[in-house]
Parts: sequence; C-alpha cells; structure tokens
Amino acid sequence: MAAPKTQNTAIVWFRDDLRLADNEALAAALSTGGPLLCVYILEDGTAGFRPLGGAARWWLHHSLQALGQDIAAKGGRLDLFCGEARRILPALAEAAGARIICWTRRYGGPEMAVDAALKAQFKTSGVEAKSFNGHLLHEPWDITRGDGHGFAVYTPYWRAASAAAQVGEPLPAPDRLPAAPIPRGALRTTSIEALALLPEKPDWAGGLRAAWRPGENGAQERLKAFLEGEIASYSLERNRPSADAVSRLSPHLRFGEIGPRQIFAAVRTAWDNAAQKGGVKFLAELGWREFNYHLSFYHPDAARQNIQRRFDKMPWREPAPRELSAWQRGETGYPLIDAGMRELWATGYMHNRVRMVVASFLIKHLLIDWRIGENWFWDTLCDADPANNPMNWQWVAGSGADAAPYFRIFNPVLQGEKFDAAGDYVRRWIPELAKLPNKWIHKPFAAPPALLRGAGVELGKNYPRPIVDLAEGRARALAAFEKVKG
Repeated sequence: MAAPKTQNTAIVWFRDDLRLADNEALAAALSTGGPLLCVYILEDGTAGFRPLGGAARWWLHHSLQALGQDIAAKGGRLDLFCGEARRILPALAEAAGARIICWTRRYGGPEMAVDAALKAQFKTSGVEAKSFNGHLLHEPWDITRGDGHGFAVYTPYWRAASAAAQVGEPLPAPDRLPAAPIPRGALRTTSIEALALLPEKPDWAGGLRAAWRPGENGAQERLKAFLEGEIASYSLERNRPSADAVSRLSPHLRFGEIGPRQIFAAVRTAWDNAAQKGGVKFLAELGWREFNYHLSFYHPDAARQNIQRRFDKMPWREPAPRELSAWQRGETGYPLIDAGMRELWATGYMHNRVRMVVASFLIKHLLIDWRIGENWFWDTLCDADPANNPMNWQWVAGSGADAAPYFRIFNPVLQGEKFDAAGDYVRRWIPELAKLPNKWIHKPFAAPPALLRGAGVELGKNYPRPIVDLAEGRARALAAFEKVKG
C-alpha cells in the first residue's frame, strides 16, 4: 500500500555526485522541509549502460561508504539498491508517499533516456522530478557557436565558456539531514557488501588502498594540499611524471566527491602572484574536461565509434597476444611506457603526459585499435570517466573532433629524456633499471653490454627487449594513415 503524501518526503537520488557540499539536488530536496530518502542505485544490467571497470568499482565502494558515514553524521541515512532505476524509484516513491525526487544530471545517451522516461513517469503519478547541473561548470548545450551548433575545437570552446555567465558560488554542506522512515512495502535495500564492488579472489587493490582516500573529505584534503603547494609550479612542472605537481583530483571529480564549481571557486580565491599562472593553466585543464563532456553530448557513442568516420577504414592490426599483454603489463622494452603501465596497475592512475605516450605507442607504433586501449584504461583507471576516457583516446588516435594529427607520433625514448631526464619516474616503477646511468635509462637496449652487466640488467631476462622497432612502427603507422587521409 502506498503511503499518503502527507509527510512531504523528498527523495535525493545520488549518482555521480557523491558529496554533500555544493549539491543542488540535495539542497532542493532539503528546501521542501520534509524528511529525506537518500538513495543510490547501482544500475548494473540496465540496457545500454557501460558497466564500471574494476578500479572504478573499487573506488565506488569506498566513496559510497564515506558518503553513508557523512549522511549518518548529520542524522540521515543512505539506502542502497541494485537494479533498474525505472523500476526501483517509482516503487520507492509510491511506498514513501514522496512528493518530489531530485537528482544531478548525467550526459550519456542511455542515461539521459532513462532520466527522461522517469520524469515522464513521475509526471503522470503526481511526483515532481527535478534535475540539476552539479557535474559541470556549464551544461553542454549552453556553450554554442554563433550558428547554434556545438564546438568541435577546444580553444574557441574554452574562450566561449570563459566568457559565458559567471560560475556561481558553491553551496555549503547542510547542517542536518532529516531521515524519512524506511517505507513499508518498498523494495528491499541492500548492503554495500552485497553490491560486490570490491575485488576478492584475487584482491589486487592493495596499491589503490595505499594511494588514495576516496570520499568527499579525501577530495577536500587533496584540493587543499594542491592549492597550498603544487599549484604554484603547475604550469612549469605538470609534464614531469616524477614531480608532485598535479592535483590528482580526477577520481574525486569522476565520482562527484568534489564538483568543478568548488574547484573553480577555490582556485580563484587562492591564487596570488605565485600561483596565478599555475591557476590559469589548471583551470584550462578543467576546461578540457568540460570540452570532453561537450563533445560527448554531441557524440554519445564515442567509446565505440570514430568521431571522424573516415577512420573506420583504418587498417588496424590484429594484436598478437604477447604484444598486447606486454603493453598491459609494462613489458614493452621502452621504460617510460613500462613505468606508466606499472603505475596504472599498481595505483589505478597514470600521469597525464605518460597517458598520451602509452596511448600513442599502442595506437601508432603497434597499430592496435584505440578502442582496445580505451577499454583497458576503462577497467584499470580509478578516474575512468565516460567522457574523458574515450575522448582522450580519440584525441591521440587522430579520430576525434579536435584531435592531434595522426602523424603526430610520440617517441617514448625522446619523451622520457625530455620529461624524465633524471630517470626518477622510471626508477620508481622499474627498479630493475635503477642502476643505469641517466644516459641509458630510457634506452637500455642501446646501452653497452658491459654497462648493462654492471647495472645488473639482463635484456630478455630481467627486463625485456623492445617489442617493436620505433622507426619501423612509425613508418607502418604513417603508411596506414595514407589510406584514411581525407
């Protein structure tokens, strides 16, 4: 039996906005003055939805755990469900006698279709459904060219976005969250353990546990540390993978433990003459994330389809099993590539400069379809983002809207010598090369045999020989590109 709509219950549906501060959906539900049902639905199995990868599922477990604790500390309760939102939410609203349901918008095609169907369904049952922007500085449809169409190039996009209406001030976290009683007859809630988000056999997440603190408090701590330290050198040091010069906020942003409006406001408030240059560059990188969501809105199938359809004719090679596994395991024989892939496996993260180089190596030197690499990153990155991940892979592949030219091929040796000149990054993740001099740390295959022996390096035994010749791989890639040039 449905509860009468007399207690003014409001439902807050958390999705990729797992925070209490600057959460307009939460604030709108609170403004009704009634008790709240705070819910999260793991939408596994929903048609068209891309299942989360392993590292993202690990992060989600801990983020939900942190959110539940934060809500409980303010008198509320986070109820967990698993299944299809189109089935769960209407049943929950009817049983609770809810008058309103609020959520933060999402921008994937299948997700937007579910949300639109829910709004229509709630309208017929007399429940008000309200959605809010909490994931972006600007909605994808609000920044357009003079002809009303979306942008395809980053620089004019960010120029237009920067000139758009001022980004509002973030909302504070609420002081109290009055909990509605669990409605009778509603679908049963589930436990966080029953969601089965954590790896068990084997438990490969030890490095992730050591590297991260998921949750809203962890996000705020990371932002504070960045603003007090790394941002001052960000514009100069951000490309050095061994430097502690980047924000490492990307997983927190991915799950909405912190919102872009909070970051934008904090950077603008904190910067002074020392940090201003770094702040401007950092906000431009936040703008790249905005641009990727803008592109994704207009190209919702970008994880599967080339944005530039001429790349459908690209003669990708069928990867040999050893070739692909060598890339995945960090055993290619090119130290910068291998260090990046080992960092990824250990921590669920990789420095952005190295991400570009390892992606270029797979796509161009090995001529392997970018979607294979994108899928691997989707499974292993804590910050695997539905817009950033495919758009950045398409950028490297040359098939994206505003893409690097296909003939731009990163040389992993030269990139290592330029951005890891002292070899600190390589030595951290490939200790078997630690005793090599800087001159050879990025090209052990070219080092004199006596020097290798003295450093304890045995190519083909404790460190692999290169799986592809760089010059040959480059030539093969350029020949392939000739077949799709427009």
